[in-house]
Parts: sequence; C-alpha cells; structure tokens
Amino acid sequence: MANKLDMSRPNDPLFQPYQLKHLTLKNRIMITSHEPGYAVDGMPKDRYRAYHVERAKAGIAMTMTAGSASVSLDSPPAFNNLLVYKDEVVPWLKTMSDEIHEHDCAVMIQLSHLGRRTGWEKGNWLPSVAPTRKREPAHMAGPKLIEDWDMDRIVSDYADAAERMKEGGVDGIELEAYGHLLDQFWSPLTNHLDGEYNGSIANRTRFVFRIIDAIRARVGEAFILGVRMVVDEVQKGGLTRAEGMQIAQAFKQSGQVDFLNIIRGRVYTDAALTDVIPVQGMRSSPHLDFAGAVKAEIDMPTFHAAKIADVATARHAIASGLLDMVGMTRAHIADPNIVKKILAGKEEEIRPCVGATYCLDRIYQGAPALCIHNPSTGRELEQPHDIELAQVKKKVVIIGAGPGGLEAARVAAERGHEVIVFEAASEAGGQIRLTALSKRRRDIIGIVDWRLKECEKLGVEIRYNNWVEASDIIAENSDIVIVATGGMPEISYLETSAQHAVSAWDILSGDVKPGENVLIYDEPGDHAGMQAAEVIAEAGAKVEIMTPDRNIARDVMGMNLVPYMRSLQDKAVTFTVGQRLLGIEKSGNLLKANIGTDFSDHRWDKTYDQVIVNQGIVPLDDLYLELKPLSKNYGEVDYDALINRQPQTISRNEDGQFQLFRIGDAVSARNIHAAIYDGLRIVRNV
Repeated sequence: MANKLDMSRPNDPLFQPYQLKHLTLKNRIMITSHEPGYAVDGMPKDRYRAYHVERAKAGIAMTMTAGSASVSLDSPPAFNNLLVYKDEVVPWLKTMSDEIHEHDCAVMIQLSHLGRRTGWEKGNWLPSVAPTRKREPAHMAGPKLIEDWDMDRIVSDYADAAERMKEGGVDGIELEAYGHLLDQFWSPLTNHLDGEYNGSIANRTRFVFRIIDAIRARVGEAFILGVRMVVDEVQKGGLTRAEGMQIAQAFKQSGQVDFLNIIRGRVYTDAALTDVIPVQGMRSSPHLDFAGAVKAEIDMPTFHAAKIADVATARHAIASGLLDMVGMTRAHIADPNIVKKILAGKEEEIRPCVGATYCLDRIYQGAPALCIHNPSTGRELEQPHDIELAQVKKKVVIIGAGPGGLEAARVAAERGHEVIVFEAASEAGGQIRLTALSKRRRDIIGIVDWRLKECEKLGVEIRYNNWVEASDIIAENSDIVIVATGGMPEISYLETSAQHAVSAWDILSGDVKPGENVLIYDEPGDHAGMQAAEVIAEAGAKVEIMTPDRNIARDVMGMNLVPYMRSLQDKAVTFTVGQRLLGIEKSGNLLKANIGTDFSDHRWDKTYDQVIVNQGIVPLDDLYLELKPLSKNYGEVDYDALINRQPQTISRNEDGQFQLFRIGDAVSARNIHAAIYDGLRIVRNV
C-alpha cells in the first residue's frame, strides 16, 4: 500500500472501521457517486483518475465514481457520463481502481439507465425510453413508451455493464434509482404502463428485480451491489414514504442488495433538484434524520449525502447511528485532504465548502465540475493541491485583499516568500464581503476567512486602510508585484444619461435605498442583479428585471437561481427578456427609460422612480498602468509558461525594478473562481 495513513483514533466515531460484506472500510467517510464531467470519449482517463486518486490518497475509506454511468446506447450522456456499455472502459477502470486501491481505499461505481432524464439529440440519436410519454421538465425530451423488447435489452445491458465493472477491478456497484429509469417505474407520476409492470409495489419493482437477478447471475453473490434510492418523492401523487419503505424492505428480504444509499425528493426540475441537493443559504443536512429513520426501520447498511459539509455533522451522523457511512462529496471537492487534516489534528485548516454549488451548476450545464475556491480540483495533473517550496526566497507585494489577492498571498507564503498585502479597505474580501451582506449568501465569506487564517499562519503581513500609490510600491523594493485591485460597476455602456442610474452594489451596500417602482437592467446575468432584486422586493417595491438576453440570470445558473426565484415569487416582481436599456432621462420626479431590442428597430419609453444598472465590472487598473513602465516585463505574461507551470521569465526592460502581474477583475470582469485561479497559477512558480 502507498501512503497508508494511521487511522487509529479510538474515540472518534468517524475512524471506526466498517464491515460491508467482505469489504473492510477503514473509516466512515466516503464520497458518493457524482459525475464531475471529466470523462474523455466516455472513458475515465487521466484527469478522471487523478481526481479520485487524490482523495483516496488523503484517507477516505471509499470513493464512488461515475454518477450515472450509462449502461445502454439509448441512455446517452446528459452530463458527460461514463459509457460503461463499451468494452474499452474496462482497462481505464482497472487502471483507476488499482491506483485507488494502492491507498487502502475502496472504489465503487454507479450504473444507470437515464430513462427520460436525457435527450434524444445526444449520442446516437436514439429515442429516450421511459414507462411514461411525459417529458421530464429538466430535459424536455419526449420519451418513447418503453416496450417489452426494450426491457429485455436493458436488463441484459445492466448485466453486461456489471460484468465489465467487475473486470475493471471495482469493489462493487450501485444502481441509480432517483429520477432515472428504475424509479421511473416505481413512481405513479412516471409509470403509465398497463399490466404486470404497474399497480402494486411488486409490479412496479418487477423491472429492477429482473435487473438485479441478471446482475447476480453474471457477477455472483460475493460482488457488492447496492441501490441509491429515493424513498419518498415528497410530491403529491408521487412515491410515498410508505411505498419507499416497502421497496427498501423488499430489497432487504431479497438478500441480493448489500446497502442502501438514501435520497428524498425529486430531481426533475431545478427547484426539486435543489431540495434534494441543497445550495448555499438552505438548511444543512436536511435529509439526514430521514435517512436515519430508514436505517432504523429497514436495518440495512445505510449511506447518505446531502449538504453534509462539516466534520461535526458527519461525526454526529455516525455517532448517533443515523448512518453507517457518511458522504461528504462536495466537501471533498473543496478540500480533498479532509481526512488527512482530521488525523493531523488540523480540522480548523480544512478548506470549507461554502455551498456555492458552482461545481454542480457547471455539471448541469454540460461543463466539468470546478470548485468556486479550489482551482486545483479537476486540475490535479496540471495544478496539484500541494504547493512546493521555492528554491530562492523573494519578496512579493500584492495590492488588494480580495479572493485573488489573498490566494496569491497564501500561495506565495506557502512557497516560502516574504509577502506583504496592501488593502485600501479596513477589511479583506473585496466583492465577496459585499455579497456576504445578503443573509442567504453569508457563508461565502468562508472563502475569505479561510485564506485569512492561512495567511496569518504563514506570516503574511496585511496592511489595511492603505490606498497605495506607485511610490509606495517602489519603496518596498520587491521582486514581484501583483495587482489585485478588482473593479467597479460599469454603467457607461448606456447611450445617454448614465448618471441617473445606480448600481447593484449601491443597493447591496445600503448606500442607496430602494425606490418604489424599480427597473433592474441586468446585462451580465450574474448574482449582483438578482441579489439587488431580492433586497428591493423585500422592501416592498415593485420590480422589473430586464435583460437583453433570452434568459434571465444566465451566469447565476440553475440551482443557484432557485432560492432567488423562490424569494421573489410572492412579491411584485416581473421578468422581461429580449429588451435593452438604451438611456435614461429625467421626467419630473421620475426617470424615463428608453428601451430597445436587438431583434428590431422598435424603441419605446417607460417610467420608473429608480433604475438599477448591472452591466458588470470595469477593472481598477490605474495603479497597474502606472507601475507598468517601471517593471521588468511591462506587465506581460508568458501564457505558454503560465499554462505549463513554468516560471515567468520575460524581461523586456533593463531598468525595471520588479516583475509585474495583475489578476482577477483588475484584468477583466470574470468571477471568483477565475480570480483565485489567476492567483494560484501566477504565483505557484515564482
């Protein structure tokens, strides 16, 4: 075994071994199945393997791969799923499994047929199938009503896939049954078949037991097989708790199912999905007690994960007997070293999952999972989580203590450099501190707090209330200068009279009070516009949110949009798409907004008493431009070196005093992840 960690903590419930059939799990912490979107051609190649191995190396007992690995040709990948209907998956899986096993970590994989939860226009352009013709709102593909030959084929596909997984060296498989084909049979909302596959629980579970029987016939009784199952859909007309318990009991009585991984709710809309997998501002571990009740009644090995982001809650789940294995999946996306840090007595150093759910929102838009504030996640091969000491100590000066500046400071200090940070405000955080003023998003301050603690531990000096000039930076006689000054709201794109507008920041900070009849013109579709809408609507105002786009709040993404929409539904808020604010004029005590559209030359006016313009960020780059001619590299970045983790060596100015770089919004308007990623990769090779 490589890097075998000492798990001996006799008084910690999380570090008691657990026996699952023949498999001894060294502790009670696991990563549940999820699809990070790192597959290449449907295969778990190097990036995919490195992601899971990193977490195995750090001490988890088990990692589950492949949220919804597709078993059939007519279950095309909705989220860049693994394609386990292909024989070529076996060697890739074997390589990954072997490497995970080297770290005394078990590995399983989740198998699924997506049923109606995918689209016909993907993969091989085959019709999706389901026991209903009703579309799933999330994917909008009208499925073909499943036929007997479809069921025969899919049963065989599951058995074939399970055999491949066994050959691939995994310790077991998990069948996906929440929102996918198997539980589409269970739910009265999605089973509209006639005959022996509908009606009683025995009939509705007939298909899944055919699959389990076929798998067991192929892989034997020793191979571990579990089900990630919905026990209560929490929806009128759906699968009830009583029916879910009957199904769980049937699994136990069959003797063929080795564990249950408990889910409550539905995933067929953004709102329903967000109740199953809560985001920032929603209650933590909302289904934990429910999972514990299932375990108590059914008495089977029970796993569960849903916003269990902190060690204390995980410990409670095991100590109270609610779970046998606790899933900390998003927590390990934020910090793969949770177990290692617990064992080292450094729980306070765990990088927190702040619930931003940037990871899942990206997945559901077809992009690879990324953590909002750990840029090494998903980039383990090119941006390792560990930072190496530099061979030569240098002096690094950073202007700005927002997320990018603090990350640059942390990484530079980890490298062993002397680091000084200048911050104009009295507190660190930049735009994050403004965002955290919203009660529902206050957890995002964890991005700042964690970095401040790390910087303090590493000896970084932060000088607050310092609005520095070029002469101040020159006087520091530094080797590296990093400008992380961020940006300010942009309102100058309006054709006329931008001075009559206020920004979303003005509302969020409280500097400007909400009006009574308010237009929010939201061009970037980011959080600032929607947060301002919440503040104004909660003050009792009438609000119109206008965008030139065809969708509202595009940059917020699906799951994060849900809490905003919920908070606005019972208030006087309307949404207008496809319209563009061109200018603002005074009209007595009111403001006249001149409005147009990209689709025609039509123009018209509407009146409001307040206009909020959210057009993104313009860089605060004056200091950078002043320092540029004094630098060795004139601020130039060697992109090839940046991407390939090589030092920045450009030197175009013989009289230059330092290397100069800028990061985050000081370069261009992007997001938190981009700023932090800039800070990491600029500095990690200094």
